[in-house]
Amino acid sequence: MTFKEKIHTENPKGYAYIYTIGCQMNTYDTERLFFILGGLGYVKTNDLHRADIIVCNTCSIREKAQEKAFSFLGRVPPLKKAKPHLITIMTGCVAQQEAEEVFKRNACIDIVLGTQAFSRLGGHIMNVLNGRGQITDVEDSPAIYEAMPDFSFIDNDKVSRFVTIMQGCDNFCTYCVVPYVRGRERSRTPESIVEEISILADAGVKEVTLLGQNVNSYGQKEQICSFSDLLEQISRVSGIERIRFATSHPKDLSDDLIYAIRDIDKVCNQLHLPVQSGSNRILKKMNRGYTKEQYLERVGKLRKNCPSIALSSDMIIGFPSETRADFDETMDLVRRVEFDGIFAFAYSDRPQAPASKFSDGVEDAEKMERLNELIQFQDEMTHQKNQALVGAWEQVLVEGLSQKKRHDEGENPSDFPQMTGRTESGKIVHFYGNNVCPGEILDVKIKYAYPHSLWAVQGR
Repeated sequence: MTFKEKIHTENPKGYAYIYTIGCQMNTYDTERLFFILGGLGYVKTNDLHRADIIVCNTCSIREKAQEKAFSFLGRVPPLKKAKPHLITIMTGCVAQQEAEEVFKRNACIDIVLGTQAFSRLGGHIMNVLNGRGQITDVEDSPAIYEAMPDFSFIDNDKVSRFVTIMQGCDNFCTYCVVPYVRGRERSRTPESIVEEISILADAGVKEVTLLGQNVNSYGQKEQICSFSDLLEQISRVSGIERIRFATSHPKDLSDDLIYAIRDIDKVCNQLHLPVQSGSNRILKKMNRGYTKEQYLERVGKLRKNCPSIALSSDMIIGFPSETRADFDETMDLVRRVEFDGIFAFAYSDRPQAPASKFSDGVEDAEKMERLNELIQFQDEMTHQKNQALVGAWEQVLVEGLSQKKRHDEGENPSDFPQMTGRTESGKIVHFYGNNVCPGEILDVKIKYAYPHSLWAVQGR
């Protein structure tokens, strides 16, 4: 029996491998791809050489991520030579952005699938099996593809899951390609979101992270419900203990959302609030829609209502025409806010983004010097904040066995396995677990602080 014939049997056999690059939303999309492939008879594999379908789920937010995708797909030709029926698919933002140009860089790819074409993947696979040849599908879709979780196709031992509540973006920041590769902003219905989270809770998930390019504007276009109302509905799902969300746009951070973080017990006392720059001139050039002073006002209101909230942010360093004075404004903001952590990157041009046409680019050496200065300062701040927790009691949601071993000389590491989990504020905590299972929420006492994690002892 040929592989093509095998696909049409009642219990088809085949293996699917997905390589995921990029953001949390790509991780979520990968699970949706596994649902689709599982429905076609493919079983998930972590062995690239065993795969009958290989998918590269790509990210185009930075050039390095895009080149990483093409580098991975460069491994495909010899695999395809050894296994002629192998189907290779590029999906995600690079696929949406490059379309048929992808085939010029790698002729062994069979399907280029855009970010809004998931619902058509099954038909495209069958067409390839039937000998149609290479297929490109980057057509827009007015609706979000929705597939409820099916744990027969994915790992079901995770206590924390991502849930996309909206896709696309209407903000058109000048450095960003999201509106061009993910489309315009559109929200799922609260009913479908609550249904998906209820399924996850029934499967043992304890924590969900709600995803969107700008969750703060959830439901506004559709006039369904506000984001704070959605948080209230999700908080009523039995079994869910913690709710997180990303990403929040500062210009849409409403008082209602601040009060929701304060008042809804299950919403974690943590917020990722990307500022990108501390210079008003650069913020305007980025089309961010707020000033440094307005950002600081929102942070002030957050801290007034949620004094212990953990704040993190994104920074772009070396945006076109950024001067040393502009960068100093960014450093001033970072000092004043005292973030728990930041994600900082050197600016790079992206196709389709308006900023790629801006003049007065910053030299790479200057970008890296400023970036390193910022990262060094923030690493010290993060370590200080971690050290301030030594001696404190924290509640940790246990995620599983720790992959990064920390040895506490005061305990015998052979007695108990080393576990890892997170505090409500998102801090990573390692500890020796005595009869501990993933999904439990434990009281632990912080004993040591490291630059990016904590060590604790179990029990009061």
